[in-house]
Amino acid sequence: MAHIAIISSSVRTGRKSHRVALYFKNYLEENKIATAEIIDLNEYQFPIFDERLQYTPNPSPKLLEYAGKIKAANGVIIVTPEYNGGYPASIKNAIDVLYEEWYRKPLVIATVSNGPFGGTQVITSLHFSLWKIRALMAPAMFPVPNIEKSFDENGVALDKEKTDKRAATFISELMWCVEAKNKMS
Repeated sequence: MAHIAIISSSVRTGRKSHRVALYFKNYLEENKIATAEIIDLNEYQFPIFDERLQYTPNPSPKLLEYAGKIKAANGVIIVTPEYNGGYPASIKNAIDVLYEEWYRKPLVIATVSNGPFGGTQVITSLHFSLWKIRALMAPAMFPVPNIEKSFDENGVALDKEKTDKRAATFISELMWCVEAKNKMS
C-alpha cells in the first residue's frame, strides 16, 4: 500500500488549514487508499534555512527526519492557506531546503481560505516552484473556500458527501501519478 505524506504548512496561531490535512489523513485511511502521515510544519518550527540540506554541514535531527519522511513517501499532499494572495513562508522554506527528495515525487496541492476563492491564487506560484525542483505535479487541485463553513476543528467535512466526491477525484489523480512512477522505477 502506498504511503502519502500530508504537509500541513501553516504555522500561524489559530490556523484553520490544518483541518484539511486531518480530513485527508482520515479520508485516505478510511477508504484504504493509502497509509497517511501528517507532517505538521508547526511542530517542526524550522528556522529560515540559508542552504539546502545537501550542503548543510551539521543538519539538525528534525531536518533529517523531515527529509526522510518526504523521501520515503510515495506521494505528497501539500495543504496550504492563502495569505494575502500567496502561500506562507513556512512552506516555501520547507520546499526549498530539499531538492533531490522532490525529484519526480508525485504531489498535489490543497488550498484554503476564509474567503470565497479557496486559496486558488496560491496554486500557480506554488506549482511553479515545485515544478522547477522537478516534483511530479498531478493535474488536480482542491480549493477550500470559507474554511469555517467547510470543516470542523477535527477535520470533519460539514458536507461529507460533496467533499468526499471532490476528494475522490483529487486523490485519484495523485494515486495515478504514484502508480505511474512505480511502473517507471
